[in-house]
Amino acid sequence: RNLMGESLGSMSPRDLKQLEGRLEKGINKIRTKKNELLFAEIEYMQKRELELQNGNMYLRNKIAENERAQQQINMLPSTTEYGVMAPYDSRNLLQVNLMQSNQ
Repeated sequence: RNLMGESLGSMSPRDLKQLEGRLEKGINKIRTKKNELLFAEIEYMQKRELELQNGNMYLRNKIAENERAQQQINMLPSTTEYGVMAPYDSRNLLQVNLMQSNQ
């Protein structure tokens, strides 16, 4: 109860001073631990930031690479050679082969 600030009226000045010292030590330990946790979190976030920056750089490079490749493809001359091919029909091939063997 004394740590919560209750029932202090019956305590002597010396006891109050000791209680105050214990409370200050406890508060200092709490603050130290809190600061350690905050610094660890900051360090983690800084590492994560670098990872994200590196990931973004990689993705930007990939996008630029794909855009360059697309531009090169678009610059190729479009001729009928690269057009749509007729579907393969095995029946036509067989007829041609039979006709060639009869000759």
